[in-house]
Amino acid sequence: MYQYRLHTTEDYSLPGPTGVRVLVVEDNQDAADSMKMLLELEGHEVRVAYTGPEGVRLAEDWVPDVVLSDIGLPGLDGFGIARKLRRNPATSRIRLVAITAYSGEKTRRLAHDSGFDHYLTKPAGLDILQGLLGDQRRQDS
Repeated sequence: MYQYRLHTTEDYSLPGPTGVRVLVVEDNQDAADSMKMLLELEGHEVRVAYTGPEGVRLAEDWVPDVVLSDIGLPGLDGFGIARKLRRNPATSRIRLVAITAYSGEKTRRLAHDSGFDHYLTKPAGLDILQGLLGDQRRQDS
């Protein structure tokens, strides 16, 4: 059985002035734009895609450090995004984080099997996101 562990702020230090490149893929434009603003205030460089195909294209063109993706998206769901990014050598090492309202074990397993590194249910706490992004920043150093 697959083990899941959600990290807390005690697991990570918060990002410093030099953030990471983050792609937010979310079809709810208000939620996506709010996430972008919050992450930019934390010092991250952020871009937004509102559909699955747009998210894949932007990830391939820009190659972010982290993709925060919803699962239920128009055009291509989050599972499809993860599979496409994992198959492409240029994007295969991006940290993929599912942020979704789906909370069942089956969905978590599908997320893991399609290539997501982390699975968070909405609303994802800013402290958890800061921890994941701070951890990514240290890995890139």
